[in-house]
Amino acid sequence: MNKFTLIAAAVVLAASCSKKPETGIYKLSNANGMEVTVTNFGGRITSVLVPDRDGKLQDVVLGFDKVEDYFPENHQTDFGAAIGRYANRIAQGRFSIDGKEYRLPQNNGAHCLHGGPTGWQYQIYKAVEADASHVRLLLESPDGDNGFPGNVKAYVTYTLTEDNAIDIDYEATTDAPTVINMTNHSYFNLSGDPSRTVLEDILYVNASNYTPADSTLMTTGEIVPVAGTPLDFTSPKPIGQDIDADCEAIRNGHGYDHNWVLDTAGDITKLASELWCPLTGICLKVYTDEPGIQVYTGNFLDGSVTGKGGVAYNRRAAICLETQHYPDSPNKKQWPSAVLRPGETYRSHCVYAFSVK
Repeated sequence: MNKFTLIAAAVVLAASCSKKPETGIYKLSNANGMEVTVTNFGGRITSVLVPDRDGKLQDVVLGFDKVEDYFPENHQTDFGAAIGRYANRIAQGRFSIDGKEYRLPQNNGAHCLHGGPTGWQYQIYKAVEADASHVRLLLESPDGDNGFPGNVKAYVTYTLTEDNAIDIDYEATTDAPTVINMTNHSYFNLSGDPSRTVLEDILYVNASNYTPADSTLMTTGEIVPVAGTPLDFTSPKPIGQDIDADCEAIRNGHGYDHNWVLDTAGDITKLASELWCPLTGICLKVYTDEPGIQVYTGNFLDGSVTGKGGVAYNRRAAICLETQHYPDSPNKKQWPSAVLRPGETYRSHCVYAFSVK
């Protein structure tokens, strides 16, 4: 194990040490003044301070002031989390590998969402490396964790680059066939003011197709063109322009909560998505080697959660850009496989690159 340095003013202990292992905050910074903080509880990004067009630092992600507020007994949220074992939904909480069926908790209607009710966003990662520019976290997930097979060792590494990008690297191995689909679930509001919605922000998604979902938000297995639909972001447009359009896809998603099929063919050098806030000039570009990206516009935020600085997080106060394999890929054999076998290494790469324009 590598020696690591805890870059925190203090280690935050849980209210009951018998119930929670030790958790901490790790601060990353660069010469441009950008700062990112990460907690090993759920592998979460807790703050992202980036300069706006006037050079003023804005915190552009939703979250809480204290690590304890992320604990599920206080708030059940995915703010900033490293999601696993399987990001997004698995239909009916079941899938099969090599003819053997596995059953998972149904924590989202009839479906399993984000790895189940005690998914990795609610577990304690172990920091195995940390310095001023990166932190590497390890989670050892036992066989049967939320019904998933195999003992899995999973790593997530956050690196803050000198050109204001958060580089996220995922890696996992297993001792039995299983499924893996990791992502980051940060809620972005590039205005730095989460009392404002993101509806005026300009969004581009490099995707000619998407995967429709039914009224339970489960993918149907189809891949259809975005052309002529409110889901067409191949030309940049305001998020709010078509978010309440009268069409089945929007009704089922309560706005945008869909998986786009990226045209990038797994090439991380190609732009997958871009978000721009006219108010601050802050721009976020997303790069990934994953085949899909889930765009979620905070449709289920309802003001009942009070976050940083006592601000209530209302509907559409943020947008999530979750790089991923398609939802329910374990049950859709025509889609890229999410199966991980012994001797293989799961890898996924995502870059959130910030700038001003």
